[in-house]
Amino acid sequence: MSDLLQVKDLSYKKNQKMILKDVNLNLSSGKIVALLGENGAGKTTLMRIIAGVAKNYRGEVNLEGSTKEAERKAKLSFTDGLTGFSDSTKIKDVVKFYAIIFQDFDENEFTELRKFMKLDPEMKLSQLSRGMREKLIIALTFARKADLYLLDEPFGGIDAMARKKIINSIILWKEEKATILISDHFVNEISSLLDEVVVVKDHTVLEHKSADDIRQNHKSIEEYYESFYADEDDE
Repeated sequence: MSDLLQVKDLSYKKNQKMILKDVNLNLSSGKIVALLGENGAGKTTLMRIIAGVAKNYRGEVNLEGSTKEAERKAKLSFTDGLTGFSDSTKIKDVVKFYAIIFQDFDENEFTELRKFMKLDPEMKLSQLSRGMREKLIIALTFARKADLYLLDEPFGGIDAMARKKIINSIILWKEEKATILISDHFVNEISSLLDEVVVVKDHTVLEHKSADDIRQNHKSIEEYYESFYADEDDE
């Protein structure tokens, strides 16, 4: 199977501080992949670089043959935090903007997702709780027919019951050949979905492994991930 995404020799500094160093990552089509690591490990930065949001990096990012940021943006959908919209903007107006900007945005699909999330299109962004805002971002993200979905800690403010329903539905929302890269602290809750796991530590991709291999050799994906920090906890 050919690679959908290739990240090669990627390094990134911010304010002279090394955030990512010599990152190499290949993702195939049709996979759901967890991106795991401590806060500050560089997971969000890596996603922002892939998405074409963060710039001034060294190395190469290739998404289906596209290395230019504008071309990559057209092929992926990223859970960006509704930046650029005023608090008085209504959900229905955000949808209109997405429909104009993104050719692959499906308004009918968004309507179904919005109903699933129980969001009122007349609500203003200022009226949304953190959880409701995250539900809106997820709905906007999956309403696009993208090749790659980048979900950066999408469930943090969503209550446990709603989170479970959303996680169980993700597999139904993505196109068969599309890939999802998801960064999340609720490792156990997303583990049943996963095809692969990527661990970011010490500014780089430390390990990239099949979820089936992990399940065969470890009690759980969460315990596998925690094993990378076991020695640190003992110090």
